[in-house]
Amino acid sequence: MFETLSDRLSGIFDKLTRRGALSEADVGEAMREVRRALLEADVALDVVKSFTDKVRARAVGAEVVKSVTPGQMVVKIVHDQLVEMLGSEAKPIDLHAVAPVPILMVGLQGSGKTTTTSKIARRLKERDRKKVLMASLDTRRPAAMEQLKILGEQNGVDTLPIVAGQSAVQIANRAINAAKLGGYDVVILDTAGRVTVDEGLMDEVVEVKRQTNPHEILLVADALTGQDAVNTARAFDGRVGITGIVLTRVDGDGRGGAALSMRAVTGKPIKLMGVGEKSDALEDFHPSRIADRILGMGDIVALVEKAAANIDAEKAAKMAKKMQKGEFDLDDLADQLRQMQKLGGMNGIMGLMPGMGKMKSQIAAAGFDDRLIKRQIAIVQSMTKVERAKPAVLDAKRKRRVAAGSGTDVSDINKLLKLHRQMADMMKKMGKQKGGLMGALGGMMGGGAGGLPDMSQVDPATLDRVAREAGLGGPGGLKGLPPGGLGGMPGGMPGGLPRGGLGGALGRLPGLGLPGMGKGPKKK
Repeated sequence: MFETLSDRLSGIFDKLTRRGALSEADVGEAMREVRRALLEADVALDVVKSFTDKVRARAVGAEVVKSVTPGQMVVKIVHDQLVEMLGSEAKPIDLHAVAPVPILMVGLQGSGKTTTTSKIARRLKERDRKKVLMASLDTRRPAAMEQLKILGEQNGVDTLPIVAGQSAVQIANRAINAAKLGGYDVVILDTAGRVTVDEGLMDEVVEVKRQTNPHEILLVADALTGQDAVNTARAFDGRVGITGIVLTRVDGDGRGGAALSMRAVTGKPIKLMGVGEKSDALEDFHPSRIADRILGMGDIVALVEKAAANIDAEKAAKMAKKMQKGEFDLDDLADQLRQMQKLGGMNGIMGLMPGMGKMKSQIAAAGFDDRLIKRQIAIVQSMTKVERAKPAVLDAKRKRRVAAGSGTDVSDINKLLKLHRQMADMMKKMGKQKGGLMGALGGMMGGGAGGLPDMSQVDPATLDRVAREAGLGGPGGLKGLPPGGLGGMPGGMPGGLPRGGLGGALGRLPGLGLPGMGKGPKKK
């Protein structure tokens, strides 16, 4: 969602960071471009004006740090103001009340209330270990109650039994009583929506609120509707009094104006955001992390959280033992690729890595495609158990059979086997190195056996040697990047990527076993 805005802001700040000194005119010109970029992203006019005025006042003033260039200081000021505009701190759903805690879901029709209700219920059940009951109060939309019932069955969450002919208020009261008798911790009430805000909708929601006294009233707003979502939030807050906002379809190609304006206009925190159609595609809204993503700094914390949630700890422990013995077969490689898919594939991982936003066009030109990972897994699945355990038995005849079974070419089989050999060699080296991966990296950089060295003490020549040994920089790298790496990142990043693109570099890292992508899928 924030890609276009991120690209615009990155271009503006690149110009600033290249300059050794900044005049008031330079800052003024940059702020005009920032203002234009925010308006094009559909951010509310009064929010844009307030934002640029605050940044200009701090940037032109005496707020200068000697350890960084003026341009980098302006980037920091913009980052701080973005965090302030987005709400400063993350505000999760508040469950500090007497059980069962009622949560009322409100919003317009088509914003994703019912789906979001099931996502929140699953999240509370799995992450917070809460016993949750869901109830649909939508008596108008056909099959609305059945939809929530099916979603509850799919996610293992209880739903209130459907009784025909009851009004929304009667269903709400029945849900509260059922939750009390059933010993539930949370009861989520999914109200009916309308195409537009009308008095009938508001009166019904107000009456349900009066009868159930909900602890949280969450407005579900479609991020793709831009400023209309902000107007909807203002209208609901005025009549019902919302406590928080859930933005849906944040993974879409909207311009991001709703997310940037919502908190500033309504004063209500954005608590969650839907980032996909699957039932687990719901994330906490962290203002500082969103600001990092907008400014192209990535979101490593979110990547680590995804890894912790999706990677099987038992499998990881088994893998660690095999690594210590220097063992790594094709089944292990397939597991690594599946883990990458769980983290969102190449696009998902790259989107959360710092500085990768500036490489999008180069990555696309290198032929990266998440479908290639599926092809690699298909190749492994087309092999027999013996072939997966001992790839050396794959002769020309067997390779042709595997290629036919996976719908690929023999050349694709050879690329996969080459990748496997590279990773197996790395595993053997790591198995011999005291301290595993961290110890191996520490040894390469002159650190102790306990892990990574103190980077401030590492000689630049050593870092350059390590980069060359890892295949980073030098010929074959991506064109168009500055020689010093990516600006605005601590220490920068290497100026180029190895031959074969990122797959060549990351393919040699255990746990990030990327296939040697080559030139991408063949054109038909």
